[in-house]
Amino acid sequence: MTNAPDFSLAAELDETSDWDPEHEDAPTAGDDDFVSGYADEPDPEDDPTTGAMELAERHQLRRVASLRTELEDITEVEYRQLRLERVVLVGVWTEGSVADAENSMAELALLAETAGSEVLEAIYQRRQTPDPATYVGRGKVEGIAEIVQATGADTVICDGELAPSQLRNLEDRLKVKVVDRTALILDIFAQHAKSREGQAQVELAQLSYMKQRLRGWGGNLSRQAGGRVGADGGGIGGRGPGETKIETDRRRINDKIAKLRRELKAMKGTRDTKRQDRTRHQIPSVAIAGYTNAGKSSLLNRLTGAGVLVEDSLFATLDPTTRRTTTADGRIYTMSDTVGFVRHLPHQLIEAFRSTLEEVAEADLIVHVVDGSHPDPEGQLSAVREVLAEIEASDVRELVVINKADAADPLVLARLQRAEPHSVVVSAKTGAGIAEAIALVEGELPRPGVAFHALLPYERGDLINRLHQEGEIDLLEHTAQGSVVKGRANEDLAGELVDYAL
Repeated sequence: MTNAPDFSLAAELDETSDWDPEHEDAPTAGDDDFVSGYADEPDPEDDPTTGAMELAERHQLRRVASLRTELEDITEVEYRQLRLERVVLVGVWTEGSVADAENSMAELALLAETAGSEVLEAIYQRRQTPDPATYVGRGKVEGIAEIVQATGADTVICDGELAPSQLRNLEDRLKVKVVDRTALILDIFAQHAKSREGQAQVELAQLSYMKQRLRGWGGNLSRQAGGRVGADGGGIGGRGPGETKIETDRRRINDKIAKLRRELKAMKGTRDTKRQDRTRHQIPSVAIAGYTNAGKSSLLNRLTGAGVLVEDSLFATLDPTTRRTTTADGRIYTMSDTVGFVRHLPHQLIEAFRSTLEEVAEADLIVHVVDGSHPDPEGQLSAVREVLAEIEASDVRELVVINKADAADPLVLARLQRAEPHSVVVSAKTGAGIAEAIALVEGELPRPGVAFHALLPYERGDLINRLHQEGEIDLLEHTAQGSVVKGRANEDLAGELVDYAL
């Protein structure tokens, strides 16, 4: 895997300069406006949200030089699949510190590598808001075009969601394919979805995204597809303007979206039936949620022995996995792994995966896994909680599990535990802290609410077995007349014990 670029030592490139890749630090002769050297740390009082931003900060691009490859012109491409190979990353830093901007770009680099591309350059600019026409501003586009030509990149990835007009303007000026963060994440999901439901959900999200951007994808979309046969008769060529190519595409996309929604509705019925079966038997459920690559699948394997795929990459597992396990005293409960979250998770994906994410909203407990070794674990916690609020799961009880303790800074772990009192530190890799995490999970599970005291005949061993699985037994004594049991059970099971009550 290609290492994420180091953005902290990046040379400044003025929008009016002629950049020379062979002498990147040398100013061009006669160019008085060229600015070179390393970027200074911004003044802490220079808050971009208040508009108090120095002119020099707004007039700079920060970049890292890398490899050269052959330039490829894709301006005539009408339909295309993401084929990310040699990419330049472009970001707009609107708020937060330099470290926040660099963390965001590092995450974008990891996403690009997960999609199968090689990151050549990483550039970000400080602005109050992204430019409505070109995302980075007209002058910066010229500077980026020089970098694209010098490196031979075939794709530019922007760290944000581009409007159709921004996408079209950037591709017209850069002469290479431009992809935004949303399309990149959708492509990764398409690669990793394995189940029929997961593939349908990803395709629905991709089509919803594509339908809004047909206008910006190639000039040939305005071709006529042939005249329609009207009320006055058809004929060769037709009588009217005909159905344009973009109208045909939009109609086909709408038809496909409707078909996928019907299929997902049928699949949701199957999922609801399984959930109702667990609810009817009042089996508690635990959902594991968290940022992508935080170690959710590793934790599920540690807690239940599920055998789920574990890989050090973003969105390695998309299809949810539910496993049945038991507490130390024999009670049954389920534990489910869910799709990983990420900053600015595309809204199309949240809508498409809503039926899957309902497992989280319906759970009795959310085990929120956070990567303790990540540069910004607090940002991960905040990003996941935003998605949980959107799917109406913010009221579910939450246990924060700080994972990867073997690789984390002890000071960071202590800071997280102070901020999150209801938390536990574990290492799914080494097994440290797992026993404590299991005890906390079992302690948070809902407990049966109806007390009972009964004498069960020995031929009703089935009720004893159910009490072990679904209830809590405080006293179990075998006598000549039968088994004396005392404890708590759910209403349905307690109702079956009425005839044997003491």
